[in-house]
Amino acid sequence: MKEWQARQEIYRRLNKPTTDDLSKFDIVWRPDTIVEDALKHFKEHVGEWIYPGKSYFVAICYATWIANEFHENLIEVLDDPDLLPDDPYFLPYNLAREEYDQILKNLKWHDTDGMVPDVRKYYDEEMHYD
Repeated sequence: MKEWQARQEIYRRLNKPTTDDLSKFDIVWRPDTIVEDALKHFKEHVGEWIYPGKSYFVAICYATWIANEFHENLIEVLDDPDLLPDDPYFLPYNLAREEYDQILKNLKWHDTDGMVPDVRKYYDEEMHYD
């Protein structure tokens, strides 16, 4: 087990599953616009969670931070089926290669953009609980 996986596992055993506070957002289901919707979450502070694009957005955030912090390969982290165990719409890289590749190809982001700061809070809570 890699360090980031162990940290996630310990966090999960010590805490309730992390879920979005859905009372703050409208939920929209748009499976035909995954790439555009994921990119929108990176760029804008949206007033709605657009699924399943939101799941791709969160997966890329987590995988990028894990790859940087724990010196892992981004694609290998994205391909881990347990990357986002509480997200029923998460697909690992090998099951959604085309969508991930398109998002990554068109992505330029910073930790202060769009919905990224919100996701970063969850990430830091999971990975830096000590």
